[in-house]
Amino acid sequence: MTPAVNKPVPEFEALATGGVKFTPQSQVGHVVVLYFYPKDNTPGCTTEAMQFRDRHKDFVKAGAVIFGVSRDNLASHEKFKQALELPFELIADTEEKLCHMFGVVKNKIMYGKKVKGIERSTFLIDAQGVMRAEWRGIKVAGHVDEVLKAVKALKKAP
Repeated sequence: MTPAVNKPVPEFEALATGGVKFTPQSQVGHVVVLYFYPKDNTPGCTTEAMQFRDRHKDFVKAGAVIFGVSRDNLASHEKFKQALELPFELIADTEEKLCHMFGVVKNKIMYGKKVKGIERSTFLIDAQGVMRAEWRGIKVAGHVDEVLKAVKALKKAP
């Protein structure tokens, strides 16, 4: 079942860096920013991760936790996290379960060939486990600020 805005996120389990087991249930009480990106150590993904890192304190202050998701394995994620000093965990979706569940696997043209890739997307889940916003096919520039604004707006909502 694909998560939809203003609906509870279906239950799932995923492994993240730092030995964290992520489930929507385990995050109740926290606003969750779940961002999907194509690959560790690529230019756009590195820039995006660094922007989330640089604004991390602001997200925490607004009551949010951040999780990055890609198809890379935990070993790759741990290196990426360490190299960029990321203060948040990365989910290894090697079997693409989450990617398919959130509908972020898209056909892309890479070097003239059709390939299945991850569409850069971010999902905002409120403290009750309900998806409140989604951004799909995003451009990295300015995106993190937009997500932070949405997190802060969520906090003000009744």
